[in-house]
Amino acid sequence: MQQSAEPSLHRRALGRAVRELRRQRGLTVRQLAHQIGVSIGTVSAIENGRVGISSERVVVLADALGVRADRLLVGIAEPIRDERWGTTPAGPGPAGHGDWHHYEPLELDPALRGALASFLEVGYHGSTMRGVAERAGLSVAGLYHYYSGKQQLLVAILDRTMEELQRRTTAASDAAHDPWTRFALLVECQALFHSHRRELGFIGATEMRSLAGPARERIARVRREEQAKIDAEVIAASLAGAFGTPRPREAARAVVTMCTAIPQWYRHGGGMSPEQVADSYVDFALDLVQCEPALRPQPSEASG
Repeated sequence: MQQSAEPSLHRRALGRAVRELRRQRGLTVRQLAHQIGVSIGTVSAIENGRVGISSERVVVLADALGVRADRLLVGIAEPIRDERWGTTPAGPGPAGHGDWHHYEPLELDPALRGALASFLEVGYHGSTMRGVAERAGLSVAGLYHYYSGKQQLLVAILDRTMEELQRRTTAASDAAHDPWTRFALLVECQALFHSHRRELGFIGATEMRSLAGPARERIARVRREEQAKIDAEVIAASLAGAFGTPRPREAARAVVTMCTAIPQWYRHGGGMSPEQVADSYVDFALDLVQCEPALRPQPSEASG
């Protein structure tokens, strides 16, 4: 049962992306069908996730819709920012994240610093608002003035974590023009983040189960999007013959799991710097996906 569920989920994700992009382009189903040389019924079946689609057809669809083929392959509706599609580049992100290698000390308000310290020391369920207030140097009443409870504190910490990670991985992905180099940069970015921001990464790995309600699904969705970035590059590089792994999806998941586990063992001021950890993890990841030696990005090449 599990083996048949994943292809079905993938078809639905790809279909949603095709429909969204078609509408963004202002195309009817008939017009898209004509452009890619299939029937209206086939386009409808693709958009509704009822049929699979070959990698060759994905490339044709991607060209018609103005999206990178590797992104469309895993159901990400991210249009090419190109004048021929009438789109413009996104504006710059917050200061400091264009250079995704660079890390300033973590800045949190006193309440979030207190909550982070408490969650790291005794866990979410062992924490109390009084304990958080003591660590934050606030009165309990003062803490409640800003946050309604420890669930809101946890959500704020995880939102902060995922917002920064998203900005950095987007900048890393934009720095390369082929999927194997983008993969190496994304792994480097993930490893740097989970080393430099190990406290945030640790909470992200251990306290997702403590989230409740809409916030849980929202943050889980962002985490899936980050996984999908790696999935897309591994699949695209495999299709291009750069990676030899026979199981690209499983390899991509193993790579991300490897990176997100760094906070479990890494300590600031220990035997390795975050940069050394990242270099090692890029090597591990390229070995895992069986990168062709001639195409293997070197650290200086991958980071520019």
